[in-house]
Amino acid sequence: MALHFLKATTVFLRTLPFVALRMAVGILFGLVTVVYFGIVGWLVLTLLDAGTVSGPIGGIGLLVATLLFLAAMRFARRYVLYMVAAGHIAVIARIVDTGETPRNQLSFGTGQVRSHFTEANALFVVDQLVKAAIRQFNNRAVSPSNLVSVVPTLENVLTVLRRAIGLAASYIDEAIIAYVFIAEEENNWRAARDGVVLYAKTWKSILGSTLAIVLGMYAVAFGLLLALTPLAAVFGSLSPTFEILGWVAVAGVGLTVYLGVLRPWVETVVITTFLIESRELTPDGDTVAFLERRSRKFRELTARGDAEETAGYPTGEVDDERPAEKPT
Repeated sequence: MALHFLKATTVFLRTLPFVALRMAVGILFGLVTVVYFGIVGWLVLTLLDAGTVSGPIGGIGLLVATLLFLAAMRFARRYVLYMVAAGHIAVIARIVDTGETPRNQLSFGTGQVRSHFTEANALFVVDQLVKAAIRQFNNRAVSPSNLVSVVPTLENVLTVLRRAIGLAASYIDEAIIAYVFIAEEENNWRAARDGVVLYAKTWKSILGSTLAIVLGMYAVAFGLLLALTPLAAVFGSLSPTFEILGWVAVAGVGLTVYLGVLRPWVETVVITTFLIESRELTPDGDTVAFLERRSRKFRELTARGDAEETAGYPTGEVDDERPAEKPT
C-alpha cells in the first residue's frame, strides 16, 4: 500500500486558488442548505402548530422537500461542482507530472477542461463510464482474501470494506481523469481506457491507499459533526424551531468543510498516488484482454475510443456474466 501524503499535501497547498474556489462553492452550497431546510422546517412547524396540517402530512411534505433538494444537488454537482473539480484535477495532474505550477490556475484548469471536453456532459459521461469499469473490476477481480492481504488488520470488517470499495471508486475515477489530462493520447476515450489498464496493474497499492484515506476522511467528518453537536444543543434550549435550525447549521458547516477541504485533499492524495505509482508503467495487451473479458463497461470504453477514430459507434452490448479470474 503506497501513501504519498507529504507529496500530495504539498501539491494540495500549491493549488490554493482552486481550493479557495471550491471552499467558496462549498460555503455557497452550505448556505443554500441552511436557508432551504431552515425555511422548510420553519414552515412545517408553523403549519403543525396552527393545526393546518397533520403530522403525517407534514412528514410527507418534508420528505418531498428533501427529495427535491437532493435532485437539485445532483444536477448542481453534475454541471457546477464537477466542472470546478475537473479544473482542479487538471492543475493537480500538471503539478504532479511536471513539477510546475501554472501561473493562472483557474484559467489553466478551465482551459484544460474545455480543450479535452467540448461540453460538461461529455466529461461526465467519460467519468461515469470509467467509474463503472473500475467498479466492475473491483467487484469481479478483487476477492475478500485479496483485500485482507492488502490491509490485514481489516479482516474483521470485510462488510465495511465491501461498501468502502464503492466509495473508493468515486475517487479512483478522478485519478484516471487526471491521467487523461496529461496523457499523450489525443483520443480521450483511449486515454481513459489506458488509465483503467494502469489501475488494473497497480490496483493493490492504489485501492489499499484509497480505502485507507477515504475511511479516514469519513472518520474525520464524523468527528467534526460530533464536535459541532453542542451548537444544536444550545439552539435546542431556546425552542424546537431553533433546535431544527441548529441541526441545519451543523449540517451546513459540515457540508462546507467536506466539499471545500476534505474531499479536495483526498482527491489530491489519490491522484498523486496513482500518477506516481503508474509513472513507469505502460498499458499492455494482456491486461487489456483481461479487462475486456470481464468488464462490459471497459469494452464499451474501448469501443467508444475506436468509434472516435472511425466516426461510428457500435450500439450492441455483450453479455458480461462469466466467472472472474484474479489478476496477477
